[in-house]
Amino acid sequence: MPRECISIHLGQAGCQIGSACWELYGLEHGINPDGSCGNPESDADYTAFYQETGKGKYVPRSVFLDLEPSVIDEIRTGPYRQLFHPESMITGKEDAANNFARGHYTIGKEVLDRVVDKVRKEAENASSPQGFFIFHSFGGGTGSGFASLLQERLSLEFAKKNKLDFAIYPAPQTSTAVVEPYNSVLTTHSAMDHSDVTFLVDNDAVFNICKNNLDIQHSSYKELNQLIAQVVSSVTASLRFEGALNVDLNEFQTNLVPYPRIHFPLVTYAPVISAAKSGHERHSVPELTAQCFEPNNQMVVCDPRTGKYMACVLLYRGDTVAKDINSAIQTMKTKRSIQFVEWCPTGFKVGINNAPMTVVPGSSQAKAPRSVCMLSNTTAIVEAWSRLDHKFDLMYNKRAFVHWYVGEGMEEGEFSEAREDLAALEADYAEMTAEGDNDDAGDEY
Repeated sequence: MPRECISIHLGQAGCQIGSACWELYGLEHGINPDGSCGNPESDADYTAFYQETGKGKYVPRSVFLDLEPSVIDEIRTGPYRQLFHPESMITGKEDAANNFARGHYTIGKEVLDRVVDKVRKEAENASSPQGFFIFHSFGGGTGSGFASLLQERLSLEFAKKNKLDFAIYPAPQTSTAVVEPYNSVLTTHSAMDHSDVTFLVDNDAVFNICKNNLDIQHSSYKELNQLIAQVVSSVTASLRFEGALNVDLNEFQTNLVPYPRIHFPLVTYAPVISAAKSGHERHSVPELTAQCFEPNNQMVVCDPRTGKYMACVLLYRGDTVAKDINSAIQTMKTKRSIQFVEWCPTGFKVGINNAPMTVVPGSSQAKAPRSVCMLSNTTAIVEAWSRLDHKFDLMYNKRAFVHWYVGEGMEEGEFSEAREDLAALEADYAEMTAEGDNDDAGDEY
């Protein structure tokens, strides 16, 4: 039974991560950059991510969109130009210019129907589409404005399908645009009801992982995207390869989202290690599991020791057996620094997959016989939201930059409405950790 996933890459961040992801999938499945199959004997299920043409070529089930052409032109002329369907590369003429309102109202509206048509076509070509992966950034104009516009449409047209979101969250120290806090708060508010699970990744945290674990002093976005691609690959591994415990896309939200609004899990990946150090490590299951709970391996800057875990999904790949995993999890539960909320006694969901990780040739990451990706819903991520809200308040109190948004057809009231929604989100997280048996917590659902 094929379970197809359709990847949608929006804006510069989404398209560049997409480019890294498809390079990695190609290597994992042995599909060459021109779409021909390198090892036809393998038992992997290609159909989840690729559809086969009449000539035996494999074409990714993906849609790339950017409101300006330069990023997608790089893919069109790059080594993978023959892999993607030319119609799935959609570009606009003018940029959203880091402006949520341009991506959501003025310019985004013009290309929306083209994108939805292409997505609909992809869904019709699949026999039983499982869901959508949406890659975008919170800070950019296309990534924030157009992404939330598209999510609204997808939730109308494909109400029953899962929508998993990989979002590049504005980093605390390295900012690429002044208006990032505005865009992020507005897109979080407008996509709150339309996204099922949003995995946050923050550039600062990934830069630090590259610096500390891979010994790359000045890493480029290419290295960051290769790391994120490993995470996405682990999340989807059980759709594509055989495993002892398969994890479906539906299972992520069933296990990770206790209440509809609390759908922002943290992502951690281990082992991220350079080739020079890799030979000196055992990479045993208990070690890798312990690494996942270390704050410096997380992809968002926040300290999980200050919050409580609501749920953890551990996705193991490679040479692992259930017995080792269970004993590693028992060890984790005894640690003082790892606390679960009182109303969630078990807390762990496990996936086991036989296919080990693959690394892109020339990347600084070393290949390991086994790896683990942890997705955890923790209340510590409220740190990241309150940081963002604080920056939003500083600018909005002076109404700085607001005229750019109002000039594109937004109303000023949308800002305060979005800000109130995020204040409510912070309060929801605080309620999760509230001690004692508060029976009224579940009333609003």
